[in-house]
Amino acid sequence: MSAKPAIQPNPLQRDAEALHAAVSDLVRVYQFRDRDKICCYDISVTQCYALEALVERGPSRSQALAEVLMLDKSTTTRVADALVRKGYVERLPDPDDARAVSLRVTPEGRQLYEKINSELIEQQADLLRDLDPQMRAAATEIIQRLARAAQARFVSGVSVGSCAPACGNDAAAKCG
Repeated sequence: MSAKPAIQPNPLQRDAEALHAAVSDLVRVYQFRDRDKICCYDISVTQCYALEALVERGPSRSQALAEVLMLDKSTTTRVADALVRKGYVERLPDPDDARAVSLRVTPEGRQLYEKINSELIEQQADLLRDLDPQMRAAATEIIQRLARAAQARFVSGVSVGSCAPACGNDAAAKCG
């Protein structure tokens, strides 16, 4: 009896699997790092992302912030409510529409964001310290290109597929 030749995996498929594993590992580590570092300041990671968006983009309406955070408006409102209660964000009349409200970072919110951000950047410096400058630049470029490609493909309208078939009709089933 002759043995069947082993099917060689498609090189693109093999690379995609390796990238998926590497990104999953990196995201997992950063999620825990962010949770552990940011939450010691009595704000959640999502609240910190909202603070960052408001610092970088300036005052925004809740709907615009929801789009940046990729959250629904009601979740964004709860995030903003918490930041307002803590004194890191304030609601002001929107200059373009008297019926609307804009969210703006307070001086305390900006100070908190800058403190958290500087600590996270220092951690990045520790990671990069042993790499040569070309490797650091290449790593940053690759991550930026992958982020832009993922944004264009997965967020800006190209579907990643429906989870409905995997979920089945069982109401207790979860997509995963």
